[in-house]
Amino acid sequence: MPADPQRSVTDTPHRGAGTSAVEVRRSPRRSRTVSAYREGDRTVVLIPARMSEAEERRWVGVMLDKLAAQESRSILGDRELTERALRLSEQYFDGRARPGSVRWVTNQNTRWGSCTPSEGSIRLSHRLQGMPEYVVDYVLLHELAHLLVPGHGPRFWRLLEAYPRTERARGYLEGVVAAGRLPHLTGAAEE
Repeated sequence: MPADPQRSVTDTPHRGAGTSAVEVRRSPRRSRTVSAYREGDRTVVLIPARMSEAEERRWVGVMLDKLAAQESRSILGDRELTERALRLSEQYFDGRARPGSVRWVTNQNTRWGSCTPSEGSIRLSHRLQGMPEYVVDYVLLHELAHLLVPGHGPRFWRLLEAYPRTERARGYLEGVVAAGRLPHLTGAAEE
């Protein structure tokens, strides 16, 4: 029985894929749009039937990257946030920073995070939810470092040098703050 020309399965994951297979479904009714979704351990990419193999490969890569980005922005619960903090402590601080609690809070509008070393508690602003993982990881590491070193002296910053995306994350957060200070030009953008 010949293979269905409307479907193809790739067992080798493309870049950014967290799945074991990618299934491409071609549709004669689909004229321009491309979409993708996860179905168990497989990613399904829907494309127009007229698309060339080169276009298919390009769009599969684009859609896998897009799905991965969406999934990385998913909101972690407090339990997952605590697990993440423990993994980061293990990876960057040899497990020495052991938080008693890590949770999201909605009352921090001028800080990204805070730490009470005497209690071992870390709180992250809900404004971080949906930001890239490396930014959330940086803020977690920043607060974990306070469990080891109070204040922002040279010893504190040496600890954070272990995280390779420290400067990038700080730049991202500075950009968010700067964008929040810009005047909102509602009429000018519409003209």
